[in-house]
Amino acid sequence: MNRLSNPGMAVVWAASMTLILTMGACGDSEPAAKPADPSPAAEAPVPEKAVVEHPEKYSETREACDDYTPLRQPLFGDTHVHTSFSFDAAANTTGSTPVDANRFARGESIAFWPMGEDGKPAGTFKIDRPLDFLAVTDHGEFLGERSLCREVNSPRYDSDFCKGTRVSERQSMMMFAAVITTEDPARVPEVCGEDGQLCRDFAKAPWQKIIEASEEAYDRSSTCEFTSFIAYEYTGTPGTSNYHRNVIFRNNNVPDLPVSYIDAPLDSKLWARLDEVCTDEAGCDYITIPHNSNLANGRMGPYMKLEPTKANRIAYAEKRQQREPIIEIFQHKGASECVNGLSMILGPPDELCDVEAVRVMGRNETFATRERVGNKIVLGETSRVTDECGDGTGDSGMLGAGCIDETDFVRSGLLVGLNEENDIGINPMKLGIIAATDTHAATPGSVSESDWRGAVSGESTPLERLQPGLLTSGIKGNPGGLAGVWAEENSRDSIFDAMKRREVFGTSGPRIVPRFFGGWNYPDDLCDDPHRVEQAYRDGVPMGGDFEQAPIDTAPVFLAFASRDPGEGSRPLQQMQLIKGWVDAEGKMYNEVMPIAGTPNNGADVDSTSAESRGDGHDTLCRVYRDASFDPALAAYYYLRVVENPTARWSVHDCMRIPEADRPAVCSDGSYPSTIQEMAWTSPIWYRPN
Repeated sequence: MNRLSNPGMAVVWAASMTLILTMGACGDSEPAAKPADPSPAAEAPVPEKAVVEHPEKYSETREACDDYTPLRQPLFGDTHVHTSFSFDAAANTTGSTPVDANRFARGESIAFWPMGEDGKPAGTFKIDRPLDFLAVTDHGEFLGERSLCREVNSPRYDSDFCKGTRVSERQSMMMFAAVITTEDPARVPEVCGEDGQLCRDFAKAPWQKIIEASEEAYDRSSTCEFTSFIAYEYTGTPGTSNYHRNVIFRNNNVPDLPVSYIDAPLDSKLWARLDEVCTDEAGCDYITIPHNSNLANGRMGPYMKLEPTKANRIAYAEKRQQREPIIEIFQHKGASECVNGLSMILGPPDELCDVEAVRVMGRNETFATRERVGNKIVLGETSRVTDECGDGTGDSGMLGAGCIDETDFVRSGLLVGLNEENDIGINPMKLGIIAATDTHAATPGSVSESDWRGAVSGESTPLERLQPGLLTSGIKGNPGGLAGVWAEENSRDSIFDAMKRREVFGTSGPRIVPRFFGGWNYPDDLCDDPHRVEQAYRDGVPMGGDFEQAPIDTAPVFLAFASRDPGEGSRPLQQMQLIKGWVDAEGKMYNEVMPIAGTPNNGADVDSTSAESRGDGHDTLCRVYRDASFDPALAAYYYLRVVENPTARWSVHDCMRIPEADRPAVCSDGSYPSTIQEMAWTSPIWYRPN
């Protein structure tokens, strides 16, 4: 697999990967940063790979992978991608299918914007480097309805509803969306019949094509170059709040049809229905991945519409831990890591919470409204000040509006989980961390700030992208991120197992490689130990794991390591930060951001005339760090955040593509930042007393 686009970085990358793949944690240290020196690192010899016996563990027929790494290797992919099979996809204009999305992920060119006079795409697009894995997640809700409305000979093609969906792409999207923005969704009888069976019947063919595209793309040979998962998106949007999940299946033993929001309008019902149609006896396994909690208005928290008895809370938490082990922290509709200003979370503000923040506490948001009148959607506009949800839930999050709840963001949501575990004995929000693009243009992994081509309808040109868009798109959007996993090999089973055990990470786009371990007795000089990883797994836990009970008079020690993206045009690393969250004896929730390595104030910036980054940084960073403030009586979590030097935001590059006289006001009025700092986040490590 060619993960390099810049041959000049190959030596540094090889040395960095040697450090990463041999890194581990064991022991105890004073907080002293140890950034790697690029010169010696570049000259470090790369050891030969050990020959190991391959375990027999596949859940489907395939060859064993040659590149099996017992101490695990980093793989990059995208677990949130839409094609023309989705009712709201920009790919409907280009005609891109799940086959095209898999081709794009593997490094092939696909037809793309601009559109020609004949209505067909006149351009092409290609990713800078292939991905290692992909899950195409077209919406499961309207596969049948769209087939009935688009196939000329279907029995519902000439219905008034179907005619309305063919007026325009945007009207079609809003007509279908009206079904899933209700609390009690139901199929449209005019299209599906009173019992909905006609739509279920017509959904079988597109679902089978999704399966076939994934099967065709999956490399079952021993080279294991690319893994494609069968998947779909569950698209609950009650009150126009985000309640979405991506459903990822382990292998090709999958249900006859997706379980949609119309079939199961609660997360608890989704898992129950999937358990019925995806059984162990059939060799079927699945996980769900919530995304855009930043737009959820409190609905991503636990126990939605469940009677909150202790028994119900425990049962919910157990099922969620089993079926929903990870969450998406970043994508084109904004960052979901953290928000400043929550009254329930104690700690100083964190300026990096504002990077690609769609929701900001106390800001007056102007957003679009829509009302269906017959088969037409009437648009309007209103405004609302963003405040806290309090004890209830809100609405309009998908429009970038409504209240904010502590469960809307990963950092504070993890604290809610700790607090709940103190009460019922199990954590209902024990979530590892990944990121994704959520591209609706069939372009997985297209995350470059300098060459972003848009993700949704109305983003096909620089001028379109710089305008306010429908929902959280246009100037408010961004290219999205990538999912990272630490897996033994590039196969479905190995990657799926990594996601289930939460040994995963996310980035805001660059292929930064972070590694994070925690233990009780790691030594100060672990960064220099050639057998780091063996010690790390033997004497501690990796990202996504749990500390065992604290020994007497001992504090946790962490080994944190990161390597920069080796790609052409990538930025050096600026710093690593340890994020800690804990709940005190009174149930108060705290966060702290601790710089642990690098140079936070290194003076790096961006040249405003060329959009080029300037300043020194680090190719790799390594640190052994002890939490001197640790209290063994208090539940806590820790995760690693790695931060690059500043980068010119995508909007700056698009402004430079437009003649100065024609540039929109956003190019010069300072209403949006001209720079950002790209990041990577590891899954947490949890500490639970007793």
